[in-house]
Amino acid sequence: MTAAHTDIVSNGWIDRRVPPAWRPYLRLARLDRPIGTWLLLFPCWWSIALASPGLPDLGLMVLFAIGAVVMRGAGCTVNDMMDRNIDAAVERTRGRPLPSGQVTLRQALVFLAAQLLVGLVVLVQLNRPTIALGAASLLLVFTYPLMKRITGWPQAFLGLTFNWGALLGWVAVTGSLATAPVLLYAAGFFWTLGYDTIYAHQDKADDARIGIGSTALMLGDHSKIWIAGFYSIAYGLLMAAGTWAGLSFAYRLGLAVALLQLIWQWAAWNPDDRADSLDKFRSNRWFGWLVLGAIIIGATL
Repeated sequence: MTAAHTDIVSNGWIDRRVPPAWRPYLRLARLDRPIGTWLLLFPCWWSIALASPGLPDLGLMVLFAIGAVVMRGAGCTVNDMMDRNIDAAVERTRGRPLPSGQVTLRQALVFLAAQLLVGLVVLVQLNRPTIALGAASLLLVFTYPLMKRITGWPQAFLGLTFNWGALLGWVAVTGSLATAPVLLYAAGFFWTLGYDTIYAHQDKADDARIGIGSTALMLGDHSKIWIAGFYSIAYGLLMAAGTWAGLSFAYRLGLAVALLQLIWQWAAWNPDDRADSLDKFRSNRWFGWLVLGAIIIGATL
């Protein structure tokens, strides 16, 4: 049964349009829940736009979009393979393909290999420094699922993993790293700490019961105060990244609008309402678009 607070969709486009044999694999890759792909993709697009003297290269943006879909799916597959026993004990996740028995571990491994192969095809279209940097990200992809077992801050490791594209995008355009993308990467790290702490509040009761870590448990009733700090630091680092990259004053104006979205989600969020936690987490898609718009405006005006 699908609980009201989960992001698992019943009778969605997968059920209506996809042959039954394929459905568990698309769900394993979370193609029915694209918010994670957006959150992985935006740091890539931000970085490409930040490195571009005018409008960003549309072809490069599309290539990174394909890569984000595939690598997010691969990351979710790795996560579900490692967490299949934990997922079976958590209300929100027990219906996933592996714990529910819709996909075997061997089938998931073959599916993972296929996704990584597609990701490799995308990666080799880029320059050599980007290929090397992209390959290095696999270390984070494969170790992140273990972190909830050994630390109360797995969201920090997700921040390191999900924002790697802030480095990749810049290198794909310029061929080397610089201060601006490092600042952008740090901004994304603190943004992720904020939104994924909100997300983790959905599972805090189950996580406490089965003994795995999360910032929702670590920060507890003080989560809102900490998230205000995370988002404030993210905003300051985004401002610094744009300034370092030489964006115009229009970037600051656009970023101020994006900041209003963070303030709204923080102020309106109810930590004890699981459905609201999911809703506020998903709203970060709009923050991503607003920051991207601010960067493009700042680079072209």
